[in-house]
Amino acid sequence: MVIAEDNALLREGLVLLLRSAGHEVAAVAATGPEVLPLLLAHRPDAAVLDVRLPPGFRDEGLRAALAARERLPDLPVLVLSQYVEQTYAAELLGGGARGVGYLLKDRVGRVDDFLDALDRVVAGGTVLDPEVVTELMSRQRRGDPLAALTPREREVLRLMAEGHDNATIAAALVITERSVHKHIGNVFLKLGLPPTDTGHRRVRAVLAYLNA
Repeated sequence: MVIAEDNALLREGLVLLLRSAGHEVAAVAATGPEVLPLLLAHRPDAAVLDVRLPPGFRDEGLRAALAARERLPDLPVLVLSQYVEQTYAAELLGGGARGVGYLLKDRVGRVDDFLDALDRVVAGGTVLDPEVVTELMSRQRRGDPLAALTPREREVLRLMAEGHDNATIAAALVITERSVHKHIGNVFLKLGLPPTDTGHRRVRAVLAYLNA
C-alpha cells in the first residue's frame, strides 16, 4: 500500500491500521508532488489517498491518482475526503474504471467498514460512501436517465453504487435475491445497457447514476 495524507496523526493511524490488518505499507506521502513518483516507483496493490494535499489543499491527491491510473490502469485507488465532493467522485469513476472507492474520512474510524471497503477496491470493486451516494441522489437534474426508475430500483442502484453484492442488497432491503436480480435487470434495461455487456453493466449503471 501507498498512503498519502497530510495530517500526521491520521497518516500514522492509517499505517498502524493497515499493518495490523496484515498489509504492507510501502511508502507514505504528506504532499501532492510526492504521490505520483511513489506510486510509479512502488506500483502498490492499492493507494489510499487524501483528496486535498499540500501545497494547494485543493485536489492534489485526486490529480495524482488520475495521473497514476493513466500509467497504471489497474491500480486500485481508495480516496478519502473530509466532505462530499460530487465532481471528484464522478471524475474518479469516469471512463468505466474499476477498483476505485470514495469514502468520507470519518469512515476510517469504523475500522471494519474501512478495511472491508479497501478489500473490495483491491478486488476491483467500486465503493462509495453512503453519504456520497445520498448527496448525489439529491442533485439529480430534470431529464435524468434515472427518472424512469422506480423508487425500489433507485434503492437497489444506490446500494450497487456503494459496492454491495446482491445478497447484501437483499438483506438490506429485506427482499429475496431473486427480487434483487429482477430489479437490477430492470435498471439495466431502462438505462439501455445491453445483455452483451454483461461483464461491465454493473459498473456502467453506477457511472450513469453518478453522471446523473
